[in-house]
Amino acid sequence: MIVLIPAYEPDEKLLALVRQLKQECSYHILLVDDGSGRKYAPVFQDAEDLGCEVLRLFPNQGKGAALKSGFRHIAGMKDTDHEGVVCADCDGQHTVQDIMRTATQIGAAGNAIILGSRKFIGKVPIKSLFGNRFTTLTFFLSSGIFLSDTQTGLRGYPMNMLPWLPGINGNHYEYELNILLDAKKAGFLLKEIPIDTVYLENNKSSHFRPVVDSVRIYLPLIKFGISSLSAALIDFLALILLEYFTGNLLFSVIAARASSSVFNFTANKICVFDREAGHGTARSAVRYFSLVLFILACNYGLMFFFTHILSLGLVPAKLITETLLFAVSYKLQKSFVFAGRRKKLAI
Repeated sequence: MIVLIPAYEPDEKLLALVRQLKQECSYHILLVDDGSGRKYAPVFQDAEDLGCEVLRLFPNQGKGAALKSGFRHIAGMKDTDHEGVVCADCDGQHTVQDIMRTATQIGAAGNAIILGSRKFIGKVPIKSLFGNRFTTLTFFLSSGIFLSDTQTGLRGYPMNMLPWLPGINGNHYEYELNILLDAKKAGFLLKEIPIDTVYLENNKSSHFRPVVDSVRIYLPLIKFGISSLSAALIDFLALILLEYFTGNLLFSVIAARASSSVFNFTANKICVFDREAGHGTARSAVRYFSLVLFILACNYGLMFFFTHILSLGLVPAKLITETLLFAVSYKLQKSFVFAGRRKKLAI
């Protein structure tokens, strides 16, 4: 078994974790120094003296890039007897017992990613609790899969996933969420096991930046929302202008919706879901405009249900309907309409 720990500017907590691991098990420990600099070189040297392997990156590239480098390094190792890889954080949040429990689940769970899911009880920092709850909801809306802890850094991967893992988009904290989003399509299961929630000194050693890193994590949904709002604005302005100049309402409605739909299709294909501009455009277009008709029918059906069956007012019915269909549309566009080849990104 291999324990992979990405580390940026670590402190004594990393060495304490390494010492405990060495005492309790015989796992191979690979540390990835993510451009921590000379000031932290003694920490990594002490880790090497304790028997760890250290892979050094320069400059700092982000947690996702550090994990990818670790996965590539492990895939190229001559020793292929390892059953899997357990990824853990360097800040003392994961206990040795939970790391070992995650390791034992890798073989037992088969073709599954093991997620050490925190319980979030007791004194949990507000930013950590809010971040987890919001990401859990976002993940459910975009994937249809409920996970209690999508941000956990304690994860177990069987060795057969190593060729797949470095190809996932993202070089920072969004990388771990993208793994979960892409797992089902790749044929991998997700299995949660409960672990202890450990926050030392109110989690101040974490390098997670609430604003910048949250934007990266939620960027696909943010871009999807901007694209949808922009298309709605185009539809509205085009309707007003066309009706003013032609005086034909039916023509104006159809032409405005066609214009906004073409914009939305193009923006989603290239900017939101990062698909190649000319790859599978015709197929995606057929699927997209079929989805437009499907969403339109669902919109009417839900509005009728909320207003006539549940007797809700028009405004709350519209808000609930649009929220539900936003999630459905995002999921179907990601997994069906634009289920093609991603644009090649520099790593």
